[in-house]
Amino acid sequence: MFRRRQLLRCCFAAAVFVSALLLFQIQPIVSKSILPWFGGSPAVWTTAMLFFQVVLFLGYLYAHLTTRYLPLLWQGALHLLLVVAAAFLAPVLADISWKPAPEDAPALRILLLLTATIGLPYFLLAANGPLLQAWFGRRFPGVTPYRLYALSNIGSLLALLSYPFVIEPNFAVSTQAAQWSIGFGLFAALLAVVVWQLRAVPATEAFCDTETASPEKPPTITWRTRAKWLLLPAWASFGLLAVTNHVCQDMAVVPLLWVAPLSLYLLTFILAFDGEGWYRRETVAWLTLVSLAGVALVDWTNGSLGLTTAIGVYFASLFFACFACHGELVRLKPLPARLTEFYLTISAGGALGGVLVSLVCPMALTDYFESPIFILGSFLIAGGILFSATSLPTTVGQTAPPPLPKRLAWAIPLLLLVVYGELRNFGSDYLVSRRNFYGVLHIDDQTADGQRRRMMFHGRIVHGFQFLDDKRRTEPTSYYAPETGVGIVLQQLEQQQRPLRVGVVGLGAGTLAAYGKPGDTFRMYEINPEVVELAEDYFSYLKDSAADIQIVLGDGRLSLEAESDQKFDLLVLDAFSGDAIPTHLLTREAFDIYRQRLAPGGAIAVHISNMHVDLRPVVEGLADDCDLQSLYFFAAPDVAQQKTGAHWVIATNNETLLANDLLRRAATTEPSQLVVDRLWTDDYSNLLHVLK
Repeated sequence: MFRRRQLLRCCFAAAVFVSALLLFQIQPIVSKSILPWFGGSPAVWTTAMLFFQVVLFLGYLYAHLTTRYLPLLWQGALHLLLVVAAAFLAPVLADISWKPAPEDAPALRILLLLTATIGLPYFLLAANGPLLQAWFGRRFPGVTPYRLYALSNIGSLLALLSYPFVIEPNFAVSTQAAQWSIGFGLFAALLAVVVWQLRAVPATEAFCDTETASPEKPPTITWRTRAKWLLLPAWASFGLLAVTNHVCQDMAVVPLLWVAPLSLYLLTFILAFDGEGWYRRETVAWLTLVSLAGVALVDWTNGSLGLTTAIGVYFASLFFACFACHGELVRLKPLPARLTEFYLTISAGGALGGVLVSLVCPMALTDYFESPIFILGSFLIAGGILFSATSLPTTVGQTAPPPLPKRLAWAIPLLLLVVYGELRNFGSDYLVSRRNFYGVLHIDDQTADGQRRRMMFHGRIVHGFQFLDDKRRTEPTSYYAPETGVGIVLQQLEQQQRPLRVGVVGLGAGTLAAYGKPGDTFRMYEINPEVVELAEDYFSYLKDSAADIQIVLGDGRLSLEAESDQKFDLLVLDAFSGDAIPTHLLTREAFDIYRQRLAPGGAIAVHISNMHVDLRPVVEGLADDCDLQSLYFFAAPDVAQQKTGAHWVIATNNETLLANDLLRRAATTEPSQLVVDRLWTDDYSNLLHVLK
């Protein structure tokens, strides 16, 4: 009898574990699949996270209402029926009809797309955790169901950690989706076993607290306690998305950098809910204060400590701040009879944090101020916890701690560092700042060596500049200067004594238009309407160019795919978002489109300058796959001459161009230090293989 009871309890645990694993496995799968359609922006992930958090809340609401108003057997029958329906009816990946048009609001499009594809299965998986815990409490009275919550978070964590290191490097996205569907079918089978067990529950069975083992009336929950249930997870969710946004802007919009902070976030849930021994209030509060001071130090030094150090410090601060929030949350957990209400309020807090970062902040703020707001707010929360923990009276036999003011005095230097380091992020003297779904843009006027110049920044990355002096304002600069790969190729193509057709994916400040001659056509593709407006209003490259300048608003790859009649002598790919990698522009399918848009003897120029990854082997492999020869150009930076330097790969079969002495001398013949053994496709890309 005991072994059978244990086996039945294991069925509950397995169903909770598998549903949690599926719940978090689908997030990077579906988000990566739609990333190419929305310009590879970090906001794709934060918008998807908003969807996941809101649907999680709706799932918890469904669990709360069904357990409150339906008989137990009806609860099981309804949930199982919906799960079976979702297994047969819901597509995992969206078809191409969901690709956005330039006039579509990208955030709304993403939310509608996700609702139509994984909305029902995700909703049911989200509801599964609290539902099964409530059923477990009815089926096995006297046994706490809260350990199942920790188990579900372990399943979620395993799903996330396995994705960038096991799933993504070895399986195409379509294969991942098929495997997920099989897993969903397995979950449905486990759920059927669980629902079958509910027949053994007496109709009058009620929740029991494990400590009293008697059906007592649950104590009254105050609104102050409910407010904490809501606001503590809301703040942790806000911090998760704020830190993820900050990190993705500086590196790449890839599952690896989505998964790491989300895994740390989930780990704090696991540790907090697994048992009271993990969360030590005073220790966690101090670790939070120290890690937040570390973030302020990194921000104070403007990232000079290195990317790895900066990311590590940011992730540490996120972990300890979330652990503090979730640890305090668990201290307020109710008896199991209030379980679904407790989880419903937690999920509402998570959704609230997602709404703030994904919808409110982009409209209300002109920069990514969420991160410094989170650092400052978390410092106050940790300080409050420390004050509360050290204010508690000591028990008999314990050594009294140092006086409260003396103990908290150690936090004052950390507070000063955090306040100074983070408040600096709110002050700027930019000429103009703009923010939308695709990121943050700044225009700034600077003077160097007596030369005034106007700069365009995407985040902290320069996306072009122009000299303001009339004698130099038509001079191509930065990554597009005459000594760079694209500059050399354009100058050689101009010697062909015929008008050129040049396509440019990524407008920036419009610098490449400076190469335009009478009769030339420069067709610029730009996904961000704010970039177009700033380039036209604050820079004169487009107005000064002698060429016919055509601007196409929309994702460059999708626009080129639709324009089958275009034939370019040179197609330039330069669509960086901050310093992030637009992986959807560097796939076999994308290069096949580019090759079809080349005129006879045409060339593709790919800008691959990046601080963190080496894209040269990726681009050279794609060029070879298209039967194009490639040349690699590196122009070193020269501060004295105000030259930024650049890395370019030129791919072409133009024999005249390939034989050009100037090109051959300028090209770097040394092979790449990295080797990529598998081409990137729309189904597969792996950033780990190209990290510097």
